Amino acid sequence: SLSTLGTTSIEDVKATNPNGRNWFQLYVMKDRDISYGLVERAAAAGFDTLFFTVDAPVAGNRMRDTRHGFSIPPQLTAKTILDAIPRPWWWVDFLTTPPLEFASLSSTGGTVGELLDSAMDPTINYEDLKVIREMWPGKISVKGVQTLEDAVTLGELGVDSVVLSNHGGRQLDRAPVPFELLPQVACEVGDDMEVIIDTGIMNGADIVAAIALGADFTLIGRAYLYGLMAGGREGVDRTIEILRSQIVRTMKLLQVNTLDELTPEHVTQLKRFGREDAVRTSR
Repeated sequence: SLSTLGTTSIEDVKATNPNGRNWFQLYVMKDRDISYGLVERAAAAGFDTLFFTVDAPVAGNRMRDTRHGFSIPPQLTAKTILDAIPRPWWWVDFLTTPPLEFASLSSTGGTVGELLDSAMDPTINYEDLKVIREMWPGKISVKGVQTLEDAVTLGELGVDSVVLSNHGGRQLDRAPVPFELLPQVACEVGDDMEVIIDTGIMNGADIVAAIALGADFTLIGRAYLYGLMAGGREGVDRTIEILRSQIVRTMKLLQVNTLDELTPEHVTQLKRFGREDAVRTSR
């Protein structure tokens, strides 16, 4: 899934992955023409799914970005220079690679949070979704659902899937935990559309638990990025290998042979935290 804030263009991603599935994660901006243009570009490039993002209408308090001086494009601060002095290979990479910038946005500069606050529209609503739905020929998924009521409404509006997410806890760190919301949503709307979950997937066992509670599949963000930063393509492959081995081991310990055999009874975590009702209502 390529973000609106991605550093590679829509067309380059499609050229690199011509036969696989490509999703585009759309942030709705104050300047609607920019968002509409991105939708049209993704459709023209043959992306099959649009990720309509609703959990970042304004920026969260991204303290790490502020603390480390992270900005787009990156700025050389005194701390950065001190950290890089004993690492000559970092300077080689910094000086020889193209500058890091957003591929789909012409106005960058500052932290990601500052960009979100200046460009994104906090007033987005169901009418915006309707307009985008009419423009988009493929599947549409709404990312950032945090209540059962919203999931039901989106199902009635005909979206193909919802993604239960609190944006990795980077928006409102006291937001509902998607894993606890999953059983009720899966029970209520799981027969009408796909239910996806991201946030909180830290181990292959989390993936097994999510599927047991009714998720069709899960997403990861930071895990593959850690692998990418550590080892490039081989690092991403290693991330997938680790998650796969954890899934297989967990299923063996649960004595199930296929994902279809998983049921809510295989999950005890919510019971331990007093959420028996959530487990019982899952499909």
